[in-house]
Amino acid sequence: MSLAGIENEDQLELALSEPGPEAIAAMRDVPGDIALLGCGGKMGPTLARMALRATEAAGVSRRVIAVSRFSDAAVRDRLESWGVETCSGDLLDEEFLRSLPDVPNVIYMAGRKFGAAGNLPLTWAMNVHLPALVAQRYSDSRLIAFSTGNVYGTVDRRTGGSVESDEPNPVGEYAMSCLGRERMFQHFSDVQSTPTVLLRLNYACEFRYGVLVDLAEQVASGQTIDLAMSYVNVIWQGDANSRTLAALPLAESPAKLLNLAGPEILRVRDVCERLGELLGHPVRYTGDENDDALLNSAVEADAQWGPPRVGVDDLLQGIAAWLQRGGERLGKPTHFEVRDGTF
Repeated sequence: MSLAGIENEDQLELALSEPGPEAIAAMRDVPGDIALLGCGGKMGPTLARMALRATEAAGVSRRVIAVSRFSDAAVRDRLESWGVETCSGDLLDEEFLRSLPDVPNVIYMAGRKFGAAGNLPLTWAMNVHLPALVAQRYSDSRLIAFSTGNVYGTVDRRTGGSVESDEPNPVGEYAMSCLGRERMFQHFSDVQSTPTVLLRLNYACEFRYGVLVDLAEQVASGQTIDLAMSYVNVIWQGDANSRTLAALPLAESPAKLLNLAGPEILRVRDVCERLGELLGHPVRYTGDENDDALLNSAVEADAQWGPPRVGVDDLLQGIAAWLQRGGERLGKPTHFEVRDGTF
């Protein structure tokens, strides 16, 4: 899959919602409507659109329903223009949660990260209490729930990254609350026999946000790059979307754990040097490099579906070209460089 020629947001969102063969196969094999809870964020809209496109490509019919507060009305309008149904409300409102349609497939995307340290009770309510409510509300559905590689803690890059069988070692209350989210879904999968997959993601990236965009913006503006978090792995958001849909047939009880990540462990210094070449800027650094970082191994997912469609250098070239033409950005830094777990 080539990212060359993407010049505007319409083209970008079309690329981000292009389903891979694994997503189309899943939409053919898994019957019934799909609800995406917490769908108004960075990944949700293009994932919902991909579900519709994969459904059409599979030659079947289903409703795709996006649920969010939709604080940005333009996001809701865009979803509806694509044919996605929408429901607006606060998922922590149990009456609203009960009012949502009964569907056999649920993708759970709600959560709180940025600003987590500023209101820790709300962070725990969103990341632990709400998953328990959702798991009970949709006890008879197939559940896919997003988690994060932060639950593993840092590992030495020479290990190849954390694998699904590793014991969690979360650092900071955000990561702890994300492990709490997993535990709620695992508990209700056990006691209700709800088929579930927990997706540990590190890190989805496109042209408007992500780790590589953070680094590209710093390089382009002449900022000094902090090398404290010296390694990272990323995955094109379109590939993360496709694998999310493809995970639906894998749902089981007890809940299945699955890493979503790129196949490579990237050295931040090397990434910045390449961005410096593409953007025509020298790069300055500060701090010492460390061998440990938040890293996921995607060996299991790659064995299931093969390598991602988009390689890192294609993504870097696309991001650099996007920045040079003044393309829209979301203004939501990932803070991937944080080592103490405080977000």
